[in-house]
Amino acid sequence: MEILLEGPQEFAAKDGRRYVLREFRMADLSSVVSINRRVLPENYPEWFFVEHHMSFPKAFIVAEMGGELVGYMMNRVEYGWSYINKGKAAHKGHVVSIGVLPHARRLGIATNMMIRGMKAMKKFYEAEEVFLEVRVSNTPAISLYKKLGYEIAGRIPRYYSDGEDAYIMARTLADL
Repeated sequence: MEILLEGPQEFAAKDGRRYVLREFRMADLSSVVSINRRVLPENYPEWFFVEHHMSFPKAFIVAEMGGELVGYMMNRVEYGWSYINKGKAAHKGHVVSIGVLPHARRLGIATNMMIRGMKAMKKFYEAEEVFLEVRVSNTPAISLYKKLGYEIAGRIPRYYSDGEDAYIMARTLADL
């Protein structure tokens, strides 16, 4: 199924339930903040989510299932040194935060949010590549990112507040 880059799109989850991907709206703010606080140890203030929505609205994706927000993906595009073409500058999509509630995991939601978010960063914000940081211990996320074509491009010692290292994972957007 082709993933749309604008408006809501319905999907069948791996278990047959239906969910919708769409762009974040300000009315979603409290639900997105709640998901962030429930599933991730890195929490952001409300203004941080609003800032990303205002700057990159087409690349801030939410997932809704049965009338409940169950996931989000917040992205931005930066200009700096490429992780793919070393020594060159690039417009880089940055997956700032992605989270899915436990009861909605392993259904394909994160995969489809990632694809839509990456395509949106390329089409609307001219990103040439995309990167993210992930805990070195987060095997399920690392597996998902590798499945989506990401490779480990570096390691940041003590990146997280609890002292855990992060991998930088990156991929080109040329094939999307």
